[in-house]
Parts: sequence; structure tokens; C-alpha cells
Amino acid sequence: MAQFVVEFGKEGAATADGRLDAPAFHRNCRPIWSVLAPFLQDRSADVLEIGSGTGQHIVEFAKHAPNVVWWPSDYHEAHLASIAAWRRHAGLPNLRAPVRIDVADPDWSLPPELGPGRKLLGIFCANVIHIAPWRVAEGLVKGAGRHLDGDGRMFLYGPFMREGKHTAPSNAEFDRSLRSANPEWGVRDTADVAALATREGLELQEIVEMPANNLILLFAWGQK
Repeated sequence: MAQFVVEFGKEGAATADGRLDAPAFHRNCRPIWSVLAPFLQDRSADVLEIGSGTGQHIVEFAKHAPNVVWWPSDYHEAHLASIAAWRRHAGLPNLRAPVRIDVADPDWSLPPELGPGRKLLGIFCANVIHIAPWRVAEGLVKGAGRHLDGDGRMFLYGPFMREGKHTAPSNAEFDRSLRSANPEWGVRDTADVAALATREGLELQEIVEMPANNLILLFAWGQK
């Protein structure tokens, strides 16, 4: 997946200890947490972030939900180093060391430190599936079907189309630029992502509008 997925945090130099800074974090972290908080606050369980990037989001989430054990992951070595640096800087007991996960592999596994048979309360993934081939979305959702517990939720953040249409002209232009850079990239349609989830027994429970023409898609188990 390394040749496909964009690396974040390149806009500025890293700090001396290796922490990268993504400007988008400062714009979107608070709105994202406002969606995650009602479900995660005061819960005690494990949450995995797929594609943690610089590591800034998961550090902030771990501060706000100290009873949740947070598991960061990424594919890029530069990201893993930044996540580790942010973790050292924050010194939070509920934030685990980053692990390398490639969700392009449909059989991707949870961090071994979780222990055998453990399930997740949540999976959070921001700004990944539009800058990666479709098989990354397929693998992500397939893994969610294996690893979420019965009360689990999956939260996907980023730009999406709805009913085949872009939600803003800026998203349409962004989509064109992505597909020009790599034909396998592109802004995904909510219906297509929901169809993937349905195959795994998950349902698109809610779509939350976010700033800058982004959305959060919230998935939960369907009726069994």
C-alpha cells in the first residue's frame, strides 16, 4: 500500500523529537471528537485508529477518553515514528504504541498485544479511503466485520459523494485532482461504502455533516 497512500505532515519540518504536524488536525479534531464522544465517553474498551497519520488525533482522543485504550496504526514508517513521538510527548497511560497495519490485506490482524479473541469497541479512520485504491476500503470494512464487538462502531471521516454527486464544487475539484494523480484514488460514494459494510453485517447508521464539506459515516451491526 505504500506506493498509493499519501503521507501527511510534510507541510512543515518535524520537531527535534520527530513529531509531525498536520494542519488539518487543528481544523477538524474538535468537530470529529464531538461525534465520537457521545459513544465513547465513559466507556472502558479498546479503540483502533486505522491510518493514524501524524498521531495527533489519537493523542487528543486519548486525553478526552482516559478509560478507553487507544491503539494507533499506520503503514508509513514516517507516520509510525511521528505517532511514537507524540505518544512519548503526551505520556498518556491509555495510549498504546503504534503498530503497522496494511488494510489492503483483507486478512489484517489486530495488534498482538491486545491478546487472542479480543474485540474492539470502535474503529476510527480519517482521510484514508479516498487516497488509496478501493481494495483498501474493502479490506478496512472486512476487518471491521471480524474485529468489532457486538456493540462496536466504525467511524469513517473524510470527503464523500452522496447519490453519485459531490457535496461541494471544491470536493469535485479535489476528486479530479486525486484521480489525475492516481486513477485508483478518488472521493468515494456513501452508498458504495455502505454496500461494502452490508456484506459484513454492518449498517450505515448515521451520516454526520462536518466542516469543510466532509462527513462522518457511522456504522453499527445490523439486525441479526
